[in-house]
Amino acid sequence: MTVLLEAKDLSRSFGNFVAVKDVSFQISKGSVVGFLGPNGAGKSTTMRLLTGYLQPDRGTAMIAGHDIVMDTRRARANLGYLPEAATGFPNLTVREFLKYCGECRGLWGSDLGTAIDRVCHETELTSALNQKIHTLSKGWRQRAWFAQAILHDPPVLIFDEPTDGLDPNQKNHVRKFIKSIAPHKAIILSTHILEEAEEICDRVVIIADGKIVADDSSKKLFDRKGRLARSFQRLTAPETAKVRH
Repeated sequence: MTVLLEAKDLSRSFGNFVAVKDVSFQISKGSVVGFLGPNGAGKSTTMRLLTGYLQPDRGTAMIAGHDIVMDTRRARANLGYLPEAATGFPNLTVREFLKYCGECRGLWGSDLGTAIDRVCHETELTSALNQKIHTLSKGWRQRAWFAQAILHDPPVLIFDEPTDGLDPNQKNHVRKFIKSIAPHKAIILSTHILEEAEEICDRVVIIADGKIVADDSSKKLFDRKGRLARSFQRLTAPETAKVRH
């Protein structure tokens, strides 16, 4: 299998606080990996390191063969990123926002128009194209940011809480869409919704206190009912709780 995303000993501290320590994993084409952990475990920091939004203290990431630290521009050209609680560009319409994102990624003219039409169809965003982003509900804004992540059809997708703010029908649509494109992509999906990982991820990486504590197929971490909760609790519970248990 072709490895499209690789984290290599990623580490990052903020002052004396170690947010991420020696995080390593690989994701091949055709795989959807759930990146799970309790609040403050280092999930979003890892996502930002993978995309080059944050610089690591040590280590690096490879995006479709390009080093995110040494070859940032080419690495970013091969990934789509949906950040957690995405905000910004409030006075642009959705169409203007997508046009701006497309031009930043080298899409112009008819190619850009075709790409915008495609992602609006895939995300059911067409009816909001001429609305300014600040007028949209949280769910519609999330949809616009999801659209920009897939606009240039990148081989690597990094989603940080992709269904945050969406209603149940919208969540179902996004999950189905992720599964539909998975055979051609390497996808990492950070989520606090265990059911989401159970439904769409073939593999799960669990992080706690900035370190990976599990990396295995979803099925191996499931209980008899096909749930992740028991494995998640066992692997991420504080050491004092484990001792009492």
